[in-house]
Amino acid sequence: MRIIGGEARGRTLLAPRGQTTRPTQDYVRESLFNILQFECPGARVLDLFAGTGALSLEALSRGAECAVLSDCDHSALSCIRRNIEQVRCGDRCRVIPRDYHAAISQLAAEGETYDLVFLDPPYRMENTGEMIDELEQAGLLAPEVLVVVEHRRGLGPKLGPEFRAADLRHYGDTEITLVRRSKR
Repeated sequence: MRIIGGEARGRTLLAPRGQTTRPTQDYVRESLFNILQFECPGARVLDLFAGTGALSLEALSRGAECAVLSDCDHSALSCIRRNIEQVRCGDRCRVIPRDYHAAISQLAAEGETYDLVFLDPPYRMENTGEMIDELEQAGLLAPEVLVVVEHRRGLGPKLGPEFRAADLRHYGDTEITLVRRSKR
């Protein structure tokens, strides 16, 4: 696994052993960031279920302002911290070692908003629409937010009326749904 583009292009990333963490494959990340190329510069990134941190680190390499990475798995957190060092972006990263509910609560108390949000939970967690609603209710989503949801094929987020699926991409058993606010 490596950073595909931007200032840290080519730097190798570590992934935890075993099946607990499911890193986004390089070709999926490359395709995704071809779509996101104009979303990254200056963006404030939130990466829940960060795993290896590859998505947010790729965004930082491509010009994102800063990133908050959250995960509750100890092996994943160790890899995230080492990958941040490898990419040399520790001054623009913050790691929150908590589950997504606790991370959302902590961030809500701080009053920040995010322009680009990555949701890549374990496939057994199919409530990604509820996660987006929780982020919205916590006030964490910027007005022009883009939420990137990685999920098992056919199990995209069930969105309320405030949000819409702006795009859907298929990569074998994986799908990525790009979610934006509904136009009013």
